[in-house]
Amino acid sequence: MAVFGHTFPFYPGPKPVFPVDTTLAVITTIFLTALVTFIIILPGIRGKMRLFWLLRVVTSLFIGAVILAVNFSSEWSVGQVNTNTTYKAFSPRRVSVDVGLQVGLGGVNVTLTGTPVQQLNETIHYNEEFTWRLGESYADEYAEALEKGLPDPVLYLAEKFTPRSPCGLYNQYRLAGHYASAMLWVAFLCWLLANVMLSMPVLVYGGHMLLATGIFQLLALFFFSMATSHTPSCPLHLGTAVLRTYHGPAFWTTLITGLLCVLLGLVMAVAHKMQPQRLKAFFNSNAEDPVLDWSPEEGGLLSPRYRPMAESPEPQDIPLSEASSEACLKEEYLLEPDCAL
Repeated sequence: MAVFGHTFPFYPGPKPVFPVDTTLAVITTIFLTALVTFIIILPGIRGKMRLFWLLRVVTSLFIGAVILAVNFSSEWSVGQVNTNTTYKAFSPRRVSVDVGLQVGLGGVNVTLTGTPVQQLNETIHYNEEFTWRLGESYADEYAEALEKGLPDPVLYLAEKFTPRSPCGLYNQYRLAGHYASAMLWVAFLCWLLANVMLSMPVLVYGGHMLLATGIFQLLALFFFSMATSHTPSCPLHLGTAVLRTYHGPAFWTTLITGLLCVLLGLVMAVAHKMQPQRLKAFFNSNAEDPVLDWSPEEGGLLSPRYRPMAESPEPQDIPLSEASSEACLKEEYLLEPDCAL
């Protein structure tokens, strides 16, 4: 840097920032594709079953998408502040910036945006991620950030979450993230099993798995809250302001979805005891020995209607032709002596 006449650390410029998280974009695209596919075939389902199918599919896809999205989200604990702070190391010049901190289950994301963006003849717009997932080293990523010479606010917040920091944030949030992520993966597995069982005539077990889905989501929130609640007080001073964190959208979305799953599971359990026929009608099935009746009025192959044996038509005697009748009488006449013997 001395060759080029730079007294302070040289910043090559911020890297391009995608407007949204790529992982969340992929998850959203997959579930929206599934929803659009169902909407395309929805007109083939006739009658009231069309509304029931739409409600079931939309609710199920929403729950599955939320479980996956929050597992990869970086907004479990968030904070943002506008402040005047130093921008480069060893430089007294200050800039007006918005500093954001997002803590997820797998790492920390720090954003730095100038107000205005163009200051000191530079574009101040940074979005840096430091992860502690299995197989990745937070300390190595922080060392790389030091080598690149990232702005002071980014390095300051990232340093607070390093393993050697006296704040102890690394161990608390890393442990909380691992346990919460494990619970969410179990909840996702329960969601898959619930969908399989609800598509089969085992509605009560599907309701139990849906209840388990909600319980494991609430357990993820419990582990995250318990681990982070013991975090020692470590004020984050940025210039003249203090950055404070609070539970973010991912936390509250998980809470709402978990309570929804628990409520639906309890409703299905109560309905199975009190109104089993209505529950079976909602899921288009019958617990008795069914006879499939592919009625075009009810949606054809896409929406089979089940009819119990009690409602099945009774067997009818089919009249035989004259030739068949004479043959039967002749056979009975020839067999009579044998019967007499």
